[in-house]
Amino acid sequence: MTELTPIARKFVTHWGELGTRWGINRTMAQVHALLYLSEKPLNAEDICATLEFARSNVSTALKELQGWGIVRVVHLQGDRRDHFESMKDVFEMFRVIMTERKRREIDPTLKLLREAADEMSRTRGSADAVTKERLQGMLDFFELTNTWASQIEKTPTPTLLKAVRMGEKVFKLLGLM
Repeated sequence: MTELTPIARKFVTHWGELGTRWGINRTMAQVHALLYLSEKPLNAEDICATLEFARSNVSTALKELQGWGIVRVVHLQGDRRDHFESMKDVFEMFRVIMTERKRREIDPTLKLLREAADEMSRTRGSADAVTKERLQGMLDFFELTNTWASQIEKTPTPTLLKAVRMGEKVFKLLGLM
């Protein structure tokens, strides 16, 4: 069992609460937080003991986290059990999560909006004018979001950091401030 400091326990608890706000299972988010904070890979039994979770819940959470690509299995010399570790690079983790959320949420929505726009372009009638306009606005927004996500995914971390840190300077350069 890994003993958590009070601040680590507070973070794990908070990460679980934050996860639920993002539509992520609380247990999954807390397992992720524990692995993120851990200096060394942990086996499922250690995770269960530390977080006081049932083995079945931890197993499910670990499978989901592996499916998201932010936790991986590690084998330690002399130990037959699977151990798990989280990505530690926050920016890379953000990219992986963003890419996965895009695949699960934005891509299907884009598909639906494109199909709706295509269908609406073939129909005539003033009753659908508002629907057509609003769906087109939503499609434009999702297309822009998709483009932005693709750019973020390809941008190396140092370049991304530099761009983010420029923040206000970019808006001033564009005459927006």
